[in-house]
Formats: sequence, C-alpha cells, structure tokens
Amino acid sequence: MASISIRQVVKRYGTGAKAHQVIHGVDAQIADGEFIVIVGPSGCGKSTLLRMVAGLEEISAGEIAIGSRVVNEVEPAERDIAMVFQNYALYPHMSVFENMAYGLKLRKLPTAQIRERVDRAAAILELGHLLGRKPRELSGGQRQRVAMGRAIVREPQAFLFDEPLSNLDAKLRVQTRLEIQKLHRSLNVTSLFVTHDQVEAMTLAQRIIVMNAGRIEQIGTPEAVYGRPATTFVAGFIGAPAMNLLRGDANARVFSMGEQVLELPAPAPRRGELILGLRPEHAVQAQDGWPLIVEASEMLGAERLVYGQLAGQPFTLRIDGLAAAPAPGSQLMLQAPAERLHWFDPASQQRVE
Repeated sequence: MASISIRQVVKRYGTGAKAHQVIHGVDAQIADGEFIVIVGPSGCGKSTLLRMVAGLEEISAGEIAIGSRVVNEVEPAERDIAMVFQNYALYPHMSVFENMAYGLKLRKLPTAQIRERVDRAAAILELGHLLGRKPRELSGGQRQRVAMGRAIVREPQAFLFDEPLSNLDAKLRVQTRLEIQKLHRSLNVTSLFVTHDQVEAMTLAQRIIVMNAGRIEQIGTPEAVYGRPATTFVAGFIGAPAMNLLRGDANARVFSMGEQVLELPAPAPRRGELILGLRPEHAVQAQDGWPLIVEASEMLGAERLVYGQLAGQPFTLRIDGLAAAPAPGSQLMLQAPAERLHWFDPASQQRVE
C-alpha cells in the first residue's frame, strides 16, 4: 500500500495559442489506506485526473507520486496500481477464474500462487461458485465483482475506480456499493474512486474531492462537505435535492429579496448583497415566517418534496412522507434555525463565515 500525492498537476491538449487546458493546477494528498471519492459533473476533469494517476494520460505540468516514487515518466504497468473500469473489460471467451488469473499468468507467477490469490479474492467477493462460468452467464453486478476480483489478485499499492457502477441498475448499485465498502475494510488499500453520483460519493468516501471545471472546489469528509460547503457549486451539487440558494441584501437580522423582507434568526455575517443557503430538510413549517407559495409536490415514500417560490425565487422543502400534500397555490410559512443557514459571496461564490 502507498499514499498518492498530486502536486500542481496540469493537463492541456494541444500546444501554443491553440492549447486547451482542462486541469488547472490540482493539489491533493491521499493517505496510505484512505478511500477518496472524486465527484463532479460530466466534463469537470475527474476521469482525466484519475487517468493521469494511472498513467493513461500524460501530465502537462506538476507531478504525481505513488508512495515515495514520482511516476510522471513511469509506464502504467509499472506503477503497481489496479484499475476497475465502467465497462468491466472482461474477456468473453475466458471463465471467471481465467479472467481473474490472466494478469498473474502474464507475470509468470507459480500456478499454486495464482490459485491461492484467485480463491482468496473469490471468497471475499462471494464468487467461488461462479469461477467456471463465462461472463455472458453473469449478471451485471457479478461481472463488476469479477472486474474487482481481477484487481484484488494483483495485490496493488492502490485501486483506481472509474465510474464502476454506472452500468448497473439502482438496486445493484446499492448492493455493489456495500461490496466495495466491505472490500476496503477487508483490504485497507489506498483507493481513488471517480463518480458523477453524489450519493455514491457520500456513502463510500472517507474524504470527498469535489471538482468543477478542472479545479478542486473542496476536499473534506462527507459530513464536512455536506454540512459546510465551501462554495455555492458544492452547496448545489452535494445533496439531493440541492441546497436552496437565495439572493438578496442582508442588514443585520433582515434579508431583503426584492419587495419581500425575511426576518433572520440571527444577524447575517455582513451587510450587503449575499446568497443565503438553506437545505430543504432544515426549513420547518411555522405559524409565521418566510412565505413559500407551493407549485407542486412529489411523494417519495418516507419523505415528500414540496416545490415552490419564495419571494420569486425557487425553493424546495422536504417534509414527512405521511404529511398531507399542500395544494398548489397555497402558502406555507417557514422558519429555519440560525445554525442551519449558510452564507456565500455573490461575486466569488465562496462561503462567508
């Protein structure tokens, strides 16, 4: 096992005036044995960053180290990492055992050692009864476990996962997330996991790297990223549904949104234009407070989402699923505790303390 250091890494395509830069001086330190999830929207550079760690993309500037060794010029096969892809990449004509053992055979390991490693990985992933089957005889979840088993048998310094759950249906994604959690607890191998799904990020990560447009917006535990987002992007991306972000002018305990004046439970951090953030589950109904005009609602089982307008700006409220659905056009009065309010600067989009 080993740590991974990403130091001022840049990626650009092309040269000169036509060069297009997609990664802008990224810094991140992944501790030995840590499980890090890189999350962000499509096109933010997360997979490109992972592929640079793997050696599948060249680094334009900066350096990447695995353990104490800088690997900028090291071939992928010599980096002692194992990668799990979105599309499984299994050999269709080989059995499960042969797929898992193939890389070890290329390294000319003794047959007994190959059998031992494959059997151990199969036991961890509950694949022992499937070793004689071909990939076409497996479900999507089983194929993904075979792909993970092929990585495990290599006993690498680090695992790299490139959106490995994207091809699975919702139920299988949940099951496979649990498999990956158990796998990391069992092996404790340094892992980098890329996804666009913030639910995967929140449930799997020890720390999350949130990326946007080739830059890191925030690094922190799931609790820190959810509870204290560093930017409006993080506030809007992490959490389902997203945090409500309201623009207005603050003056002590008053927040003005056009003609609507909201009373705050505590003074705003400064006067002037600010963005007020509030998660849907942290607003509560009351006798008086902020007026929400209901537009629609969705029943999701344990919870109900109410969509509406607060002073002409969109607002989502999460309530108990068994509560009566408010009628479209009706008005709900909302309040929020001071410790649940988040403040952001409209120009920089950064958190204001």
